[in-house]
Amino acid sequence: MAQFPAGSSIVNVATRAAFRGGSPEHWSYAASKSAMVSLTNTLARAYSGSGIYTYGVAPGFVLTDMAQSEFDHDPTLRQRLINEFPYGEIASAEEIANAIFFFASGLATHATGQTLDINGASYVR
Repeated sequence: MAQFPAGSSIVNVATRAAFRGGSPEHWSYAASKSAMVSLTNTLARAYSGSGIYTYGVAPGFVLTDMAQSEFDHDPTLRQRLINEFPYGEIASAEEIANAIFFFASGLATHATGQTLDINGASYVR
């Protein structure tokens, strides 16, 4: 592993599909994100004793430029996705960034190895 100084934080980004699975068309995406969760757990167990803390963030669908281009391509997609979220809206990129920033801040070192779900209650575990 690369040399990280004590007090470093690693934040991996997975997705809700890592836990609930994905569609048959996107099985490889879900599988690779499940691997990110396992990597997070493994690194936390291996390096937290050296002061290197590892976290994961698992968003649901996020409103990004890429998502907007998908909405432009399929005008019904946005509402279909919103219907999946009991919260009633799609997460902003800023909300996901805030969670990443919190973990990177070093304010929750005992949460090392955890993956935070941010998906508007579309998948609760």
